[in-house]
Amino acid sequence: MKNSHLSRRRFLRNIAIAGPASSLLMIDPALAQDLPVLSPDDPMAQGLQYTPDAATATADNYQEGQNCANCNFIQGNEGDEYRPCQLFVGKSVSADGWCISWVPKA
Repeated sequence: MKNSHLSRRRFLRNIAIAGPASSLLMIDPALAQDLPVLSPDDPMAQGLQYTPDAATATADNYQEGQNCANCNFIQGNEGDEYRPCQLFVGKSVSADGWCISWVPKA
């Protein structure tokens, strides 16, 4: 049986890689629709408990009303269904999605 949870060490390694990598990539919002959609099966997505539909979030720290569209890490054009995220470099996330790194927009 495959373990569906990532170890803490692997999770922290993924975060350590994603942070600096995201600062190296400047994503043109006009090209956001050309990015591949993040799969919930992606190791980074699993590490951050990403779900494309916030209504299905099961993490203890999820609060109703939180979603990628109102997260500080989302980029791109307001109203777009899929947009780039600073945490998932080179992928687009659902504006209706959510992950454990959600931070309210400043």
